[in-house]
Amino acid sequence: MKKGRWRIYVPFTLNEIKSNLAYKGSFYLFVLCSCFGAFISYYLWMAIYGSSTSGVLGGLTRNEMILYVFMTYVTSNIVNVGVVGYIENDVRDGAVVMNLIKPIDYRLSLVSRALGVVVYRFLAPSVFVWIGLEIYKVAVLGMNVVSIKNILLYLLSAFFSVLIYQLFDFCFGLMAFVTTYMFGLKMAKNALVSFLTGQLIPISFFPEVFQRVFDFLPFSSMIYTPVMVYLGKYSGEELAAVLLRQVFWIVLLYGLGTILWRKITKRLIVLGG
Repeated sequence: MKKGRWRIYVPFTLNEIKSNLAYKGSFYLFVLCSCFGAFISYYLWMAIYGSSTSGVLGGLTRNEMILYVFMTYVTSNIVNVGVVGYIENDVRDGAVVMNLIKPIDYRLSLVSRALGVVVYRFLAPSVFVWIGLEIYKVAVLGMNVVSIKNILLYLLSAFFSVLIYQLFDFCFGLMAFVTTYMFGLKMAKNALVSFLTGQLIPISFFPEVFQRVFDFLPFSSMIYTPVMVYLGKYSGEELAAVLLRQVFWIVLLYGLGTILWRKITKRLIVLGG
């Protein structure tokens, strides 16, 4: 793709940011519900640590678990922005046909739209929760401020996570060309992803054999990896390995999506448009 053609996709991102700004009530309700879930997780883990005789569980101290819970919230808030809904709507109303005849890459247009939501969610409320967490971490927990290096590594890993999730979601969303309606499948997918990404339970709490299975799958690279990078749990060769694993999944899922897209469009059935 020529360098100038990337500009074609910028309006997709900007339009999504404007759309989220236009429907602030819906977004604030989303923030309230997700924050509520984060605090439930926080009190649950504090109860677990309070009833345990050990100060370290699953390789995480009590203070590290507090950081894990809220950084998981911050990370999932910006990473879990899928493209399934866009694909489902396009297939159901026939708009996918118009996208296919336009001189654009349909997948890149979807990713560009999702990136608009990612940018908006990062600016409000994720960055404010992150800053508040750092203040609490230093003032109340007595821990050191996170280093600039860890911040940059976290942002890099989180960016890789965003791409992995969206490319995975694109592959998953192609089932809309077969089933048309994806509501039930989306619910099942969201529940499975929440579990496998370490959003509910840190992967380090599972037996080693299950950890190896999770490492083999792309899900741990979506949320667990950037959060653990932020906590400084990876260093040296291990850090390089987890980042390279994320790059590997980006390339693999992109290639898989290309193959599936070519096959699925050959049996395209349009209901509208």
